[in-house]
Amino acid sequence: MAHTYLTTEELSSRIKYDARTIRQCLKDAVLFEGVHYIRPFGGRKILYIWERVEESMLEGAAAHDLIGHLE
Repeated sequence: MAHTYLTTEELSSRIKYDARTIRQCLKDAVLFEGVHYIRPFGGRKILYIWERVEESMLEGAAAHDLIGHLE
């Protein structure tokens, strides 16, 4: 399966969120390493997997996921 890899700035353009918001609020809270993004070759650069991000956005957060974060 082919994936579309995006930088933070490219993802920002697609989902209409500021790149800073993605880095500070969404990364590791809603978008997880190994699921929504990768660090190719063990480096610092982050590439988001568009298909997985889009799938998560369309599904939305389940209520039990949100409650689990509050406990």
